[in-house]
Amino acid sequence: MGQVDVDCKYGFGATSLSRGAKYGHEAVVKLLLDTGKVDVGCKDKDGRTPLFLAAENGHEAVVKLLLDTGKVDVDCKDRFGATPLSGAAVNGHEAVVKLLLDTGGADADSKNKVGRTPLFLAAENVREAVIKLLERK
Repeated sequence: MGQVDVDCKYGFGATSLSRGAKYGHEAVVKLLLDTGKVDVGCKDKDGRTPLFLAAENGHEAVVKLLLDTGKVDVDCKDRFGATPLSGAAVNGHEAVVKLLLDTGGADADSKNKVGRTPLFLAAENVREAVIKLLERK
C-alpha cells in the first residue's frame, strides 16, 4: 500500500489542514498536526493560512492548536493585506483576538491594502468587545 499525502493541495490551493481549520474541526486539525507532515504555514491562492482561516471563523481551539506548534506566522498577510487578527476583529471573535494579541506577534496597527486596521474593521462592524481589546494594545 502507498502512503497518503496528508499535505496535498487541491482546488484553490487548499489542504486538509486549511479546511479543517476553516471549519473548526479541532480533532482533525490535531490529528493532522500530530503526523508532523503538514505545512502549518501553507497558503491558499488568496494567501490565507490555516491560522487565518481558523481566526476569521472564530475557532478558538483550532487557533490555539496552531499557535502551540510555534511554527505559524501570527502576522502573515493575505493578498488583500489582511491578517489573522483583522479577520478575527472584523467578525467579532473576541476570544480569538485576545489569543492572537497575547502572542505578542500580532500587529494591532497593521493595515490592509486599503489602509484599514483591525480596530477600524471592528468599529465599522460594531464589535464593541473587540474594540476594547484593541484599544488596550
